[in-house]
Amino acid sequence: MSTKTIDHIALTVRDHARMADFYRTALGLEPLGEENGITRLGAGSRVLLELRHDPAATPRDPHQAGLFHTAFLLPSRSDLADWMRHAAESGLRLTGASDHGVSEAIYLDDPEGNGIEIYFDRPESEWNRDGDRVEMYTRRLDLQELLANATGANWKTAPEGTVIGHVHLQVGELDTADDFFRGELGLTRSFDAPGGAWYGWNGYHHHLAGNIWNSRGAGPRDPNMAGLAEIVVNSPDASGQILQDPWGTRFRMI
Repeated sequence: MSTKTIDHIALTVRDHARMADFYRTALGLEPLGEENGITRLGAGSRVLLELRHDPAATPRDPHQAGLFHTAFLLPSRSDLADWMRHAAESGLRLTGASDHGVSEAIYLDDPEGNGIEIYFDRPESEWNRDGDRVEMYTRRLDLQELLANATGANWKTAPEGTVIGHVHLQVGELDTADDFFRGELGLTRSFDAPGGAWYGWNGYHHHLAGNIWNSRGAGPRDPNMAGLAEIVVNSPDASGQILQDPWGTRFRMI
């Protein structure tokens, strides 16, 4: 049985100071080290995000393959409510909020256009399954009802136990992506929707997803473009292996 999970991701960024400040103040990620133009941020002692400074990188193109969003999974619903209160009081510009059945999620973008999801999972016992398939949907999230679960504590840092729950990618073609996700990465296809497919390890609703909503027909991504640099996967049986999807997204196993 696979024990793979997402460990952390790395972004190539053009404005290093602005991006580091955003992830510290907006998400509450704590600095966990900096060297040679790389800043590591995370929760507790766990690194979740690397920012790799390249001022010469070309701006992210939203129609190219690469990152759709990085999803930060919080330990509890009250954590999500506390973060939502912080977002409202800070004037953060949100791009969406959805009830997905298995989870509740809030969406925003960082200053360089990289998508972010902040979410919490409902108990797995409440997920509806049909074999390997997990029922998910997109419905309006009742933000007022969510905020009623806030503890009243000021959001300063992301709580210990926050992890990268999943990464959603933009791909050029779904069947080609499916071959890579299921073949090279050993994922199980767990859900489908028009223009997208979702995949998980070990029964999780999804660790990775791919869509063509903005990137249909995209070719290999410019390696000098800002945005997703690599996805680092906890995979003890394949530590040291590096894989690359057909569009140039790099997966490094540790």
